[in-house]
Amino acid sequence: MRFLQAPDTGRLDRIDLLRAGAMLWMTVFHFCFDLNHFGLIEQNFYHDPFWTRQRTAIVSLFLFTAGLSQAVAWHRQQAWSRFWRRWFQIAGAALLVTAGSMLMFPRSFIYFGVLHGIAVMLIVVRLTAHWGAWLWLAGALAMGARSLAAPLMAVWPEAEALNTPALNWLGLITRKPVTEDHVPLLPWLGVMWWGMAAGQWVLKHRPGWLQASARPAGPVRRTMVTLGRWSLSYYLLHQPVMIGLLLVYLWLRGFTVGA
Repeated sequence: MRFLQAPDTGRLDRIDLLRAGAMLWMTVFHFCFDLNHFGLIEQNFYHDPFWTRQRTAIVSLFLFTAGLSQAVAWHRQQAWSRFWRRWFQIAGAALLVTAGSMLMFPRSFIYFGVLHGIAVMLIVVRLTAHWGAWLWLAGALAMGARSLAAPLMAVWPEAEALNTPALNWLGLITRKPVTEDHVPLLPWLGVMWWGMAAGQWVLKHRPGWLQASARPAGPVRRTMVTLGRWSLSYYLLHQPVMIGLLLVYLWLRGFTVGA
């Protein structure tokens, strides 16, 4: 059931702070990845649990926060026109990520990464926002759905097509695709559904949890809130900036990239 409170258009700073925390954690992770890519450190980002678990946590935080934001938008009866304006920004950014990754990783470019996944999941979550408490169950089922992939392919060989690039974005896969970032609907839709469910519960029972502090915000908090509000722009710019700075550093040190 839709909440009966009057719509509110103010920002909820604590969601922006949570999103900013995810952005900073992602920045550190990507900087280390770039150092490894250019041979300045030696780490296995694809198999070492120290890095793979961090990636899982960062993506989970992004998607959970996106679900929280959608709960707020639904609570405030956000018009579909506004939803689609933001959606096209995210979808356009996803295409830019694909184009950029094709230049840097032509054999493992990103065709369904976190922004691609968010774009699809946002539509699903918006259409199912009225499920209410059932979103918790839907999220749990989505998170466990991948375990069905192997049995499905065992009894129905044609289901092997789910491992192909045309369908592996659904997430019912038994082989990890060759790509630098892969965030399929399953299990990740479950995380965003839980974010929506949590947001709906908080807005109904504990709305004060998401409000800004009554005390004047200090410079660190203001900076973090601003980062959370401009997260998409930051996401698109942080890697080109870091890679550019590393290339300048390598050039100044006399290293030849790719040598």
